[in-house]
Amino acid sequence: MPLAITMGDPAGIGPEIVVKAFREQADLTRGAFVAGDVGCMRRAAALLARPGEPAMPVAVLDAPSEALDAPPGSVPVLQVVDAMPELVLGQVSAAAGRAAGDAVTWAARAALAGEVSAIVTAPLHKEALSAAGFDFPGHTELLQHEAARHLGRPVEQVPVRMLLANDELRTVLVSIHVSLRQAIEAVSFDGVLQTLRITHEALSRAIGHAPRIAVAGLNPHAGEGGLFGSEEQAVIVPAIEAALAEGIVCSGPYAPDTVFMRARKGEFDAVIAMYHDQGLIPVKYLGVEKGVNVTLGLPLVRTSPDHGTAFDLAGTGRADAASLIEAIRVARSLLRPA
Repeated sequence: MPLAITMGDPAGIGPEIVVKAFREQADLTRGAFVAGDVGCMRRAAALLARPGEPAMPVAVLDAPSEALDAPPGSVPVLQVVDAMPELVLGQVSAAAGRAAGDAVTWAARAALAGEVSAIVTAPLHKEALSAAGFDFPGHTELLQHEAARHLGRPVEQVPVRMLLANDELRTVLVSIHVSLRQAIEAVSFDGVLQTLRITHEALSRAIGHAPRIAVAGLNPHAGEGGLFGSEEQAVIVPAIEAALAEGIVCSGPYAPDTVFMRARKGEFDAVIAMYHDQGLIPVKYLGVEKGVNVTLGLPLVRTSPDHGTAFDLAGTGRADAASLIEAIRVARSLLRPA
């Protein structure tokens, strides 16, 4: 089956890095296509045309299956959103947010219906998404909503987690796009145990064996025996003990300021972080061009580059496609049996 790549926010770098991925990685992108707007992708291809050479052609598809036979050296695009006028690049707009959100919604439904093998999502802008009327802070929550809708379940019965990974480190978050105050409140027994279960199941499939999971503490020095906070003793330790009783290979809680270094050196296969920035800062510090975002817990494969829309680079042709290329590579690897 073909692989769908959503174009991202058309006012950002998404269309440009998608064109670069097809241009630079012909073998990797064979059988993939762009879910988005044909005109937007043609403008991105024209922007990136090398001096003295024609723009990379856009092959217009009528169905996802046509991507498997798309002409070599082209960017296959399926029109899944309303045709868009040319936008001002680098500016937040509801029109761009609507197109980006609609493309992700279409791709999620296509994956859930078995029409595409996986989805790779180029960056969208959360403010533009909100301006367009989408009641989701990001990709993860939108995809969770679509999965719950498809399965006929309440959203809370389709728990998902964000995995950020590069070739040196994997980290999974207990909470995602919420305020820091809400993130602290989200550190519950059920939340930590559920994160351990989802991580164990997903990584066991991905790496072929039960992962060694380290759990970071919430407080400095993992609470220092209760001196700096009680969450470790009251919540995190009981969740770890419950996971161990289920056969999950996990340990902690460890001091957050050192556990990521230990994982990077090979002591652990993944680290459970208690909140967004605790887990993402170490991964992004190692280089956003190498990072990949994987949504765990969905009944579909979804990956994404580990960076945003980079409005300051939109239209310059300087955006780096490395993280998107790696996201495509990871999506394909997750489709293969371990």
